[in-house]
Amino acid sequence: MMKTIRHLTMVQLDGTSAVAPSADLVLWSRIGSSYSPAALRTALEKHTVIDLRGMIRPSEDIALYTADMAQWPGTGELRSYKKAQRDWVEANDMCRRDILRRLRASGPLTARELPDTCRRPWASSGWNNNKNVTMLLDLMVLRGEVAGAGREGRERLWDLAERIYPNKPAVPAEKAERKRSEKRLSALGIARARGPECPIEPGDVGEVGEAAVIEGVAGEWRVDPAQLGLPFAGRAALLSPLDRLLFERRRMVDLFEFEYALEMYKPAPQRKWGYYALPILYGDRLVGKLDATFNRKSGELRVDAVHEDEPFSKAIAAAVDAEIADLAKWLKAEFTDAR
Repeated sequence: MMKTIRHLTMVQLDGTSAVAPSADLVLWSRIGSSYSPAALRTALEKHTVIDLRGMIRPSEDIALYTADMAQWPGTGELRSYKKAQRDWVEANDMCRRDILRRLRASGPLTARELPDTCRRPWASSGWNNNKNVTMLLDLMVLRGEVAGAGREGRERLWDLAERIYPNKPAVPAEKAERKRSEKRLSALGIARARGPECPIEPGDVGEVGEAAVIEGVAGEWRVDPAQLGLPFAGRAALLSPLDRLLFERRRMVDLFEFEYALEMYKPAPQRKWGYYALPILYGDRLVGKLDATFNRKSGELRVDAVHEDEPFSKAIAAAVDAEIADLAKWLKAEFTDAR
């Protein structure tokens, strides 16, 4: 498991579990039925892996982020949203200090167990309006003050970062940024040199690797030279919608010509592929989507549809069916084929 997480550099935590929690589904699809979710829980409890902003990362990688934490909200001319975040934290410094005192005395704690003494509420037109403690905790993560410490049911636990992060010196910011880009390119194999800003995990890699051209696709691309010419043995795989391969939707379209959207937020009549359809990989192509759900109470894995982007050959169909059977075995589920 750790080898896989180190290769991917991150695995996204997500509470949606229409089939299985996304992090578990990612690791099952990569490792197979020998993967045990208990192993990931143990690694989180022992801080072998760290939850950093909803992304599970190897603990040794935290040193690549702590220099930026020390410089938060950044150096030089700040963008307007970063200035607004800085000013909001400063306005609520008393609440920030209250949270740190409470965690030091009694942590780890959930957000509901922490005091909301904010003088200025968090204003937003979205779901996080007036979610003062939650938003302050997220910004305190960016400051390197608190860290995710596991979960209590569906609620996230928080503790002082010094109790969670390994006691290792920070890698200098410029060197850390390049190292993160190198690791990102190693995980992706090929990526854009420049892309839109993505604060949690960028999709671009700057100048690391070697320049590449993709026929028919615009933009400057970089490849990991260490992976060029390596032997490739493809297989069928049922992927989490949040798998690293699919993380950047534009890259997925450019490289794989694969149309996909996570449709859980759409009304049922507007869905093309299903509430939480799993992209289907075969060899080096994304070839379809699996509409399946797992009912934990009944122990039933139900497959409602396999959407074929192009008609499957007998070999592809057999390989996909075998993966569905393996998924049911891993989930210890009774399989119902409702296609």
